[in-house]
Amino acid sequence: MDIDLALLELGIILVLLGFAGGIARRVGIPAIPLYLLVGLVLGVGGFLPIDDAAEFIEVGSELGVILLLLGLGMEFSPDEFMSSLKRHRSSGIVDAVLSATPGAAAGFILGMGWQGALVLAGITWISSSGIIARMLTDLGRLGNRETPAILSVLVIEDIAMAVYLPVTAVLLVGGEWWLALIGAAVALLAVALALLASRTVGNRLTRILGRAGREQVVIRTVGVAVLVASLAELIHVSSAVGAFLVGLSLNGSTATKIAELIAPLRDLFAAMFFVGFTLAIDPATLWPILPAALILALFGIGSKYLVGRYAARVEGASRAGQTRAGTALIARGEFSIVIAGLAVVSMPELPISPLASAYVLLLAVIGPVLARYSGQNSRMSSLRSRLRRPGKAT
Repeated sequence: MDIDLALLELGIILVLLGFAGGIARRVGIPAIPLYLLVGLVLGVGGFLPIDDAAEFIEVGSELGVILLLLGLGMEFSPDEFMSSLKRHRSSGIVDAVLSATPGAAAGFILGMGWQGALVLAGITWISSSGIIARMLTDLGRLGNRETPAILSVLVIEDIAMAVYLPVTAVLLVGGEWWLALIGAAVALLAVALALLASRTVGNRLTRILGRAGREQVVIRTVGVAVLVASLAELIHVSSAVGAFLVGLSLNGSTATKIAELIAPLRDLFAAMFFVGFTLAIDPATLWPILPAALILALFGIGSKYLVGRYAARVEGASRAGQTRAGTALIARGEFSIVIAGLAVVSMPELPISPLASAYVLLLAVIGPVLARYSGQNSRMSSLRSRLRRPGKAT
């Protein structure tokens, strides 16, 4: 990697992101779709391919997801969130059935066999934690009544991936299924222990991170979040879950202070995440598969809309809140691409990768736009929530 060229490319990326964000703000839409388009322009097959800065963007993308979910976790308390998870066990089941079915059906209809059906089921099932976290923040909906329902569904999905990914990887290559189940069981146990730890050591962690100057607060908090997220990845659990649990452990005015300090850093690397997401997508490979992706995207929109409405109703949200929850869950993202990558290794002859890329790109763009116009934001509800729990939403 040439450092000078990498810096030049990084400067170009940041300038384009600045223009894209300004355009989005002027026309009143979320910046996410335009950030994704910047990645397409600069990626494989784009007008100005980025090569030397690609490694930095890749690392920055991971850091962006970690910071987004860290900030999201700080809006809730462990007890409140654990209670929400218990309430939404049925929401997780409804989500798995409604969201995975279109992908499984498409696999069989397109003649991809049970392997293709299994992979496409995962691709259509899992929403994007990174995109949805940024969207909820940008739209000011963190304190809304329906937000715990949205987060519960996302966390249940990420935990389910701890089982789905190793089992699918082994089945696709014809390996021993019981080894995959052992790995999945270990991952689930680690998640349970981490949830327990977030409830028991939260006050101590808050004191350690908050007892310092501004610089050290940022360094310590980001360091802990990255460390926990990387450990989560090592046991095949989403780094997003690890970062979210760190944020969940922090409480009170200290959490508010930390959230304010890391906000600029979060926004910078979140933008890197969206650019990095589309850098590896070659637009030329999307056109042949676009009709199938559009049909699949329509089913993907409908299934997540129904899931969101159901989960928000369980949470006791209003009809407007149910509509907001339904549109908030539409965006697909990083996990769908990871799942498609499993198929590339074992089934290179099938067009799963371009189909997944087109499907994810469509919903990553459409989802935030639909969410933006899905009803009036309950700002008074959000204010009341923050007054009841300083530094945490309910």
